[in-house]
Amino acid sequence: MTITDTHTHLYSEEFDQDRDEMIQRAINDGVSRFFIPAIDSTCTKAMYDLEKNYPDNVFLMMGLHPTYVKENYLEELMHVENELKKRKFYAIGEIGIDLYWDKTHLEEQQIAFRSQIRLAKKYKLPIVIHCREAFDEIFQILEDEQSADLFGIFHCFSGTYEQALRVISYNMKLGIGGVVTFKNGKIDQFLNQIELKHIVLETDSPYLAPIPFRGKRNESGYLVHVVDKLAQIYSLSANEIAEVTTQNSKAVFGI
Repeated sequence: MTITDTHTHLYSEEFDQDRDEMIQRAINDGVSRFFIPAIDSTCTKAMYDLEKNYPDNVFLMMGLHPTYVKENYLEELMHVENELKKRKFYAIGEIGIDLYWDKTHLEEQQIAFRSQIRLAKKYKLPIVIHCREAFDEIFQILEDEQSADLFGIFHCFSGTYEQALRVISYNMKLGIGGVVTFKNGKIDQFLNQIELKHIVLETDSPYLAPIPFRGKRNESGYLVHVVDKLAQIYSLSANEIAEVTTQNSKAVFGI
């Protein structure tokens, strides 16, 4: 069984004491493909080190996270483009809009999101979207920018059924992780109305650990609990969930 974690921050300092052991635990549990989103320029070296240490398992994205869009965001966007010119990445991410923590830089977030979508089109790469309390703002930009060559993943989807359908209409997969196991997560109530071909798996580790680890540090290996929950929702075996969602990830990332 091959399980793909389409979104995991393996370079996070929360793994500094046991990173190799944590990754090996995940691989032992069948989670052997890790897609690594960028945050800003400060994480680039750590991402490259991960790839060097796990060349068969780790696949890198490049991008500027919306909560890291500050006064220097144009410099950060230049860093993104400079790295894209140097080497291969598998997506532009994670990018988007986040109005949960701070609305101060909404305009800059919108500019950064739009410009990185255009980079994705230029380099023929998928995008990985971060959205928090910003569905309307995200949808407006996707509406403006939608085209046959715009595709990707709506990371950590936690919206309504109607919002899920709209995400899919923009040629995006739904990134499903620990939230689907939460009693108040709500997405488990309608997910079986969404065809499995539209879904990929993720942890967002070290964040958003699934039940029974909620509130603790998340690990890529915990994705097996998300697989088990989806197996219940879709009345399929864990193997089938792993196989289909891994194939879906290959359709997005090309590997």
